[in-house]
Amino acid sequence: MSAVTMAVVAVVVLVTSFLSGIFGMAGGLILLGVLLIILDVASAMILFGTTQLGANGWRAFLWRGHVAWRLVWGYVAGALAMFGFMKVVAFLPDKAMVYIGLGVLPIAGTFVPPAWRPDITRRFMPFACGAFIMALQLMAGAAGSVLDIFFQRSPLDRKAIVATKAVTQVIAHVCRIVYFGTFAIPSNDVLPWWIYVGAVALALAGTSLAAGVLHRMTDDSFRRWSRRLILTISAVYLARGLWLLAAAPTA
Repeated sequence: MSAVTMAVVAVVVLVTSFLSGIFGMAGGLILLGVLLIILDVASAMILFGTTQLGANGWRAFLWRGHVAWRLVWGYVAGALAMFGFMKVVAFLPDKAMVYIGLGVLPIAGTFVPPAWRPDITRRFMPFACGAFIMALQLMAGAAGSVLDIFFQRSPLDRKAIVATKAVTQVIAHVCRIVYFGTFAIPSNDVLPWWIYVGAVALALAGTSLAAGVLHRMTDDSFRRWSRRLILTISAVYLARGLWLLAAAPTA
């Protein structure tokens, strides 16, 4: 990457980590979309996963007192089971599919009728959530907005939601790095190590800056602004994904 490109990525990492630190999502959608413009799918997924691993890990640490651990273990079991299945399938999505997934999944998740939204605190739901979200993350890039569906009807407050989602996403991003690393390493499509270190440092800084904003935000404003931000980003990505699909050369 050129110096200008690295500067752009650095700013985007900082800003998107700040957004994710407030809403527990949204920032990741923006970051992955930008990285896909610059990098191939596998290398973009690895840098995205590394950055988000740092951001979510730090966010989980900051809000560790609010984590609903009883939900985490079931989620992890489901996620690892699906990860094992996807490793056997070894599916690598193209950019058009990832953008369409980034656009469609949040919109679909937002318009799921309230009565149909599952509650993450119900029996067996954490396992099902983990398996479903892992499949979506490996096939369509990011599924934070779909993950949010499982929390919207739960009795958890905004701090518990952000903290618990952060822990589950630590596992998800470790799996993402390992999964896409099996595609990138053989083709030498891996960035220099210092880029990953710098991205993680910026992610930690953005996450730390967001803590004060989340403290002052109410539960109602948290949910309202989350919805508006996600829908705007999703519409842009859906349009780009469809454009890439239409512009792809035919055989």
